[in-house]
Amino acid sequence: MKKDIHPENYRLVVFKDMSNDYSFISKSCAPSNETIVWEDGNEYPIIKLEISHKSHPFFTGKMQLVDTAGRIDKFKNRYSKQKK
Repeated sequence: MKKDIHPENYRLVVFKDMSNDYSFISKSCAPSNETIVWEDGNEYPIIKLEISHKSHPFFTGKMQLVDTAGRIDKFKNRYSKQKK
């Protein structure tokens, strides 16, 4: 294996699924400017996710429409002009 190619700044980070407010803590080196106080009273960086294993159709077994940032509305507005 090559040396010095893996990051060494791993730390505990809170990941929050914005579609259902599910949060979990794991080690990561992903950058984040925001922090949150976790259940243990400590402050950790937070990474906001659009989808996680608690909201993904493969893991939940049911289809859910996750419309983040109005993608469906943008699509409909963009292509409704072509119909006219």
